[in-house]
Amino acid sequence: MIKCVALDIGETLTRDDRYWAAWAEWLEVPRHTLSALVGAVVAQGRDNADALRMLRPGIDLAAEYSAREAAGRGEQLGEADLYPDVRPALSALRSSGVRVVVAGNQTSRAGELLRAMDLPVDALTVSAEWGAAKPSHQFFARVIALAEAEPDEIVYVGDHPANDIYPAREAGLATAHLRRGPWGHLWADAPEVRATTTWSVDSLTELAEVITRT
Repeated sequence: MIKCVALDIGETLTRDDRYWAAWAEWLEVPRHTLSALVGAVVAQGRDNADALRMLRPGIDLAAEYSAREAAGRGEQLGEADLYPDVRPALSALRSSGVRVVVAGNQTSRAGELLRAMDLPVDALTVSAEWGAAKPSHQFFARVIALAEAEPDEIVYVGDHPANDIYPAREAGLATAHLRRGPWGHLWADAPEVRATTTWSVDSLTELAEVITRT
């Protein structure tokens, strides 16, 4: 029986459109150029930040992030960045008695912005606050503690096989691969993903229906 649903953030709850658009504007390159490079590194199974490194070899991403914040052009997240099924699906899960938590690889600033949105969840945290990021074992050990359930009573939901599905499965969690965003669509039907994930879903609405029937 699933007692807790734990969710990734980027391209699970939130669209990454504004994130990448802001980087393109900061680096003064066309949005399409950066989008194409993100697609290329995704297809190669690389870190998506490699797209920025391709544009600016040797870039210090932490320093650039700080410079953006200082210039008033830092990270932003708001209601418009949520996928439309997020609030209804999370509310449906909580109404069914399932604990709902959010834990993803994000900055502390993103954590602050997400908490300000008052999502219908029981707990929300990000990797920067834990000092542990996916796909590390430490991150998923923290997820299990946050879930307040046994590993096989938790389902971790995400779009990225290497960061979400495989390590969550290794930690003993059930998994749901979401066909959303570039990673989710690219690998949705890959045999190794289908063989590893507990459920493959096209939306959080579908996920809520599956979990409440389980």
